[in-house]
Amino acid sequence: MSYLKNDHSKITTLFLTFLKIGAFTFGGGYAMIALLETEFCVRKNWLDKKEFLDMTAISESTPGPTAVNSATYIGYKIGGAFGALAATVGVCIPSFIIIYIISLFFDEFLTLKYVYAAFRGIQVGVIYLIISAGLRMFRALDNTLLDKVILLSVFTVMTLFTLFSVNFSSVFYILISGVIGIAIYLVKKLRKGSGER
Repeated sequence: MSYLKNDHSKITTLFLTFLKIGAFTFGGGYAMIALLETEFCVRKNWLDKKEFLDMTAISESTPGPTAVNSATYIGYKIGGAFGALAATVGVCIPSFIIIYIISLFFDEFLTLKYVYAAFRGIQVGVIYLIISAGLRMFRALDNTLLDKVILLSVFTVMTLFTLFSVNFSSVFYILISGVIGIAIYLVKKLRKGSGER
C-alpha cells in the first residue's frame, strides 16, 4: 500500500513539475534542458548527470519535439508508463492552451506593442537558458579524447557552414556523431577480442 502511495505521489509530482516547466519555458526543448537538469538532477536527485546526458541525446535524435521526448523519457524512467503519460500530458497542456487562446485573436495579438516588447525580452532569456544548458552538459562530459575531437569537429563544421550559408540539418551532426561512437566501440571490441586470443 505504501508503495502505491509513493508511486502515485511520484506520478503526481511528475505531472505538476512538467506542467510548471511547460508553462514557463519559452524557446522550445533547448531552453527547457537547463530547467529539467535543475529540477531532476539537483532538486529531486532522481537522475544523475550521465543519465541526463543520455536522455538529452535520445530526445534530440528521436523524431518529435525535444520537450515532449524529454518529458516522456524522464516520466518513464521515474514512474513507468503512467509516469511517461503524466509527464507528456503535463508538458503539452500549457502550450496547447496558450496557442489555442492566441489563435482566437492572432492578428490583434501581433499588433500589441506590449506583447512585442515582452517577446523581445523573452528572446534574450531563451539565449541564456540555451547557453547555460550547453555549458552544464559540456562540464558533465567524460574528459576523453573522443569527446574532445567530436565536439571540436562539430563546432568547427557548424561555424564554417554558418559563415558560408551551407544548409546542413543539425540531425546529421547527431547521426554522424552517433555512427562515429558506434564505430569506435566496435573497433575497441574487436581489438579486445583479438587480444584475448
